[in-house]
Amino acid sequence: MIQVKQLSHHFEIGKKSEKTKLSVLEDINLDVKKGEIVTVVGKSGSGKSTLLNLISGFIRPTQGAIWINNIEVTDYTEKQFADFRLHHMGFIFQNFQLIPSMTAYQNIELPLILNGVNEKDREERTKAILEKVGLSKFGNHYPSELSGGQQQRVSIARALVLNPPLILADEPTGSLDGETEEELLTFIQQLNKELGVTFLIITHDEEVARIGNRTITIRDGRLLEAGNVV
Repeated sequence: MIQVKQLSHHFEIGKKSEKTKLSVLEDINLDVKKGEIVTVVGKSGSGKSTLLNLISGFIRPTQGAIWINNIEVTDYTEKQFADFRLHHMGFIFQNFQLIPSMTAYQNIELPLILNGVNEKDREERTKAILEKVGLSKFGNHYPSELSGGQQQRVSIARALVLNPPLILADEPTGSLDGETEEELLTFIQQLNKELGVTFLIITHDEEVARIGNRTITIRDGRLLEAGNVV
């Protein structure tokens, strides 16, 4: 599902005449198989979020190559990657990234509108995914009227509504309390088992890391360890 080869990235800092390179990732090689849950752990500043942003096309690598679902996306333009994300990826964020002026239903429906799905199919798919995440009765509620766990479920529903084969999650439980975190992690495992969705999850939380089939550790921009989670 994801293949990364010799991936490196640096940022340039300082004034134009005195720019220096700040290395963030160095020679990363990574394979994520279809149907896996892979968790990436590391301290703040280790490079794990940069890795996620490179894989999702929000920033371009300095060096290396990226394949997603057997398609090389390394040299995609911004527009090409935006179209690719719409069809191949879903996203779950720490702070939910819901549009506050839209109801739960409207937030979930939005990717379908952007993808040109007709109104009848949009309604069927949005209602079905609301039921899947246990929020059928909350479709007309705005984000401010939902708990943190419910908002994150709306975020997951939005990520799933186009049936993407891959979901990228950036600290998905960072804004949740312990009990709600446990419920969400169980739900992610359920979705992975029932729908076969591949998850790549960035986290610093050991509890989150444990749900993965594999865990990967990044420190100072280098891949230190990849193996089975005990």
